[in-house]
Amino acid sequence: MAYKKTEQYEDKITSGLIDNYREVLNLLGEDPQREGLVKTPERMAKAMQYLTQGYQLDANAILASAMFREEVSEMIIVKDIELYSMCEHHLLPFFGKAHVAYIPNGHITGLSKIARVVDVFSRRLQVQERLTTQILDAIKTTLRPLGVAVVIEASHLCMMMRGVQKQNSVTTTSAFWGEFEKSETRSEFTKLISSRLH
Repeated sequence: MAYKKTEQYEDKITSGLIDNYREVLNLLGEDPQREGLVKTPERMAKAMQYLTQGYQLDANAILASAMFREEVSEMIIVKDIELYSMCEHHLLPFFGKAHVAYIPNGHITGLSKIARVVDVFSRRLQVQERLTTQILDAIKTTLRPLGVAVVIEASHLCMMMRGVQKQNSVTTTSAFWGEFEKSETRSEFTKLISSRLH
């Protein structure tokens, strides 16, 4: 759910994050007053606020802001949308690409709005599985299309830097609704996102 923060509230959040990150450095055995670290808590606070700005954005409002009546019923695909998110389990990044398609049912939206919806949900603490369905649900709810498909391919630093340390692993998640639940429509979509047009 989107909400608006006042400037005073933003300052309070920033101040609290700075204090806590300073304490984290202490607990790790570092000296927060060391030259290279003096401004690190402030930088970390601002970075985290930027990386989680999706909590303040409304995906449905973004889609509706550029919604047009159009009698088109062919598949519309926006593929290779870069995404960067934060794993909620370890607060480490995961990144990759999203491929999104929908079949209009009287309304279309600006193509850039599809990419912005991906940003809204990826700029939150996430798991890839939920991110995939949230993108689908927003498009389904606002545009009321005949079908929606979302596929995300991402690499997770929580797997690459720690734990199993598998540097070349890629996680793929998908969600299909409406016409895309039919095998022939889904196959057309997967073929199109796999192709490289020259």
